[in-house]
Amino acid sequence: MPQPSAQVTAAEISRIAGVTRATVSNWRRRHEDFPAPAGGNESSPLYDLTAVRAWLATRGHATATNALEELRTTLRLHPRGSVAVAKLLPLVLATASRTPDELTALAEQPDADLVIHADGSAAQLADSLPGPQAVRFSPEDTAVLRALALCVRDEGGEAALGVLAERELEDTAASGTYVTPGQLADLVTGLVPGRPVRVLDPACGSGSLLAAASRRGASELYGQDSVPVQARRSAVALMLAAPDATVTVHIGDSLRADAFEQLTADAVVCNPPYGDRDWGHDELAYDPRWAYGVPPRAESELAWVQHALAHLAPGGHAVMILPPATASRASGRRVRMDLVRSGAVRAVVALPPGAATPFHVGLQIWVLQRPEPAGHERKSVLFVHTAEATGRPGGERSSGVTSTGRRGGGPDSGSPRAGRPTLDWSVLSETVLTHWEAFTEAPDEFPDEPGTARAVPVVDLLDDVVDLSPARHVRVSRTNVEPAELAREADEARRHLIAQTESLDKAARSADWRAAPGPSPREWRTATAADLARGGALTLLRTAPETRERDPSVSALPVLTGGDIARGTGPTGDPAGLRTESAPVVAVGDVVVRAVAGGGGAMARVADEADEGALLGPQVHLFRPDPSRLDAWFLAGFLGAEENIAAASTGSTIVHVSPGRLRVPLLPLEEQRRYGEAFRRVNELRAAARHAAELAERTAGLLVGGLTGGGLVPPPGPDGPSPAGTPAHASDASA
Repeated sequence: MPQPSAQVTAAEISRIAGVTRATVSNWRRRHEDFPAPAGGNESSPLYDLTAVRAWLATRGHATATNALEELRTTLRLHPRGSVAVAKLLPLVLATASRTPDELTALAEQPDADLVIHADGSAAQLADSLPGPQAVRFSPEDTAVLRALALCVRDEGGEAALGVLAERELEDTAASGTYVTPGQLADLVTGLVPGRPVRVLDPACGSGSLLAAASRRGASELYGQDSVPVQARRSAVALMLAAPDATVTVHIGDSLRADAFEQLTADAVVCNPPYGDRDWGHDELAYDPRWAYGVPPRAESELAWVQHALAHLAPGGHAVMILPPATASRASGRRVRMDLVRSGAVRAVVALPPGAATPFHVGLQIWVLQRPEPAGHERKSVLFVHTAEATGRPGGERSSGVTSTGRRGGGPDSGSPRAGRPTLDWSVLSETVLTHWEAFTEAPDEFPDEPGTARAVPVVDLLDDVVDLSPARHVRVSRTNVEPAELAREADEARRHLIAQTESLDKAARSADWRAAPGPSPREWRTATAADLARGGALTLLRTAPETRERDPSVSALPVLTGGDIARGTGPTGDPAGLRTESAPVVAVGDVVVRAVAGGGGAMARVADEADEGALLGPQVHLFRPDPSRLDAWFLAGFLGAEENIAAASTGSTIVHVSPGRLRVPLLPLEEQRRYGEAFRRVNELRAAARHAAELAERTAGLLVGGLTGGGLVPPPGPDGPSPAGTPAHASDASA
């Protein structure tokens, strides 16, 4: 029975044909014979891939722009699943060892010969890779086999490997796999002292951490992963990246079924699963690996920490990427206490949000060392907080929420996440490694850097919470700042506050707000936004929720959210969850309205230069007015009005705004502009008030911190200044 053709989005058509998305849109409008949608919805239609390729062939666009896209397209046409990908993975390794001419000849072989060759190549590598040993190909696989050979020839084995696995191993919670960026992998392995030879990753994902270890000279690479396709892919990736190394990868859960029970490694590197309550707490209660205490059910990360330490030679190091809650959860206090008391914890590094998935969480790197029987006493732990060291724009703070991601590892990718300030990995890595090297050379003489790094005595950590969060230990205390510097900082904050207060006063006085003539409020004839859209006065757009893959070409764009509108900030949204091809791009002059009412803050605003080019978030409506018929600020003012929003909303707990039901007065354009200017001034007033409030909070914090820390003294009282260093009326207070 013939298999149904795959379906593709307009963005995928643009990649197949090697044109822009705008060109595909033009084809859809201008050519009546362009294939009709075969699925999807009105805002994001899907097209039959076979029909699209046939249509493209009649216009000279039958070939994809490069071998990578051709392989992707051929895979879409092939009836495949994760098993099909698993059996194709060894062929990447087999073809990567051949010359370009040999690969060209291989792709030109007859179908029968190509299948025989593929079967033989897979059989030769069967013992080198984890998973099923018997692999057989059929004539229906020949198109994929040819595309794979040409992709390896033109783009290399690692690129082809990424294409094969990208759909089964997406960076999502549903797939159970996450990306470990290449720069982070290099930082993790850079924290391992010396040049370890034998390195283990018990949750190896795609092998990016082990590949980074090989770049530092490791020649024996051991990995295990519970996802079969991941383990198989990891083995192939490591053999490509480190052809001279000994690579051993097994399938299985390392905690429940340790494939390397007898292995003693020089180093362990790992980005383990997070927040896993089903890690084997009951059946592993008496496991000998729990030398520092049985990990509670909610502390799977501490089970992985002890698993890593159990595989180290005395004095060996483990470097692990962990969620921030591991450092502070009450349930893990006893295990953390024994880890610290024994000297197993050497350093904890707080990363900024955006360093790795999940991107809204500031993950941590733990550096551990297996204690030596007669080794030196470890009297302190290094804490490094990198949020300030990286100079992230926007003042983004590290999140304290617990990660719920299922698995570490993933493609060795260093691409920044869209919608987030790009991390300066060179600054981040230099900051961390410089402090770590100084600490390892002379722990007792480590020069603290307030706000960034501090060596904390072990005895100071063994309190009733054993909180190992770096921010708690490196934060700047006002007692550490010279009084003169603190007074200068407080004075500067006060000057900024005064200036902003004057701006607020100016904004509040910027117009003479008069009463409408007559005894009753003014009334207008109105039209709904839906009516105005039908008449061409505006275009109504929204991002439709979907679950399809996004176009990689827009992966660097930020996302404008409802929270941004409420707070008056630029686009700050994370498009990691924006699984859609239909997100409109915001332009200057667009009117954006929150799709969910409540929570305070503005409901609508006019997009400016800071918003331009952002993707529209899923909880935002976009109104694009015709400037010859509608003034943007006039539209924003009336659309965001409280009564208008209430009349166009549905729901009780969550109030959803129906954009087409919002009403707009029908006024001449000149009168619209007068109202628009008034609404713009109100927006400036709101922004000035918000900024003044933020400055007031900062100034008050500086003054209170200075007074309580002893760096500032109260202003002179009615009886004159107090003696230097002596509180006024000290005798009265003591009495």
